[in-house]
Amino acid sequence: MPRAKNRQWIRRHINDPYVKLSQKEGYRSRAVYKLSEIHDRDKLFHAGMTVIDLGAAPGGWSQLAMELVGDRGQIFALDILPMDSIAGVTFVQGDFTEAETYQALQELLQKKQVDLIISDMSPNLSGQKAVDQPRSIYLAELALDFAEQHLKPGGDLLIKIFQGEGFDELNQQLRRLFAKVLIRKPKASRDCSREVYCLAKNLLGNKSS
Repeated sequence: MPRAKNRQWIRRHINDPYVKLSQKEGYRSRAVYKLSEIHDRDKLFHAGMTVIDLGAAPGGWSQLAMELVGDRGQIFALDILPMDSIAGVTFVQGDFTEAETYQALQELLQKKQVDLIISDMSPNLSGQKAVDQPRSIYLAELALDFAEQHLKPGGDLLIKIFQGEGFDELNQQLRRLFAKVLIRKPKASRDCSREVYCLAKNLLGNKSS
């Protein structure tokens, strides 16, 4: 990142009200308020759920999820980056695009089906849309593939997607597999970002339809 842009990012980060709020409330990232807003609107979590958190580091989403599912719930979190432990959260460090990481998460689940998958995965951004967009869609497709295999019928999937080429096609795939698909742009998402969150609700029992 050029030095001038780096200084701009630092100033924006320091002055960001969601950064200040996360520090005050003890959350690990401002991103927690994206998930919190979606939950407040769409009631993603309830006590006792089993949840997968993809792209979890530094752990803000897992923190909030653990609060909402309670002691009877289970959170399995995954990221390519390390993440400090959170009580009640089982963490796997690895690259979700690699078969070994994918398999390690499957083995932890021990064939258990889950209630909700949340994914804030994002590629390392190059600043080139022609490169970043396909990478973003690929991660979203991997999350969807994992959801098809491990969500309970009636389960939900929340994935971050960048708007652009491939977005409509992925949206169509979601609509074939889930009863309802909603697009959410939380207030905590920066205006300059192309990110939106696709909330796919109620996985259909007949996945081949």
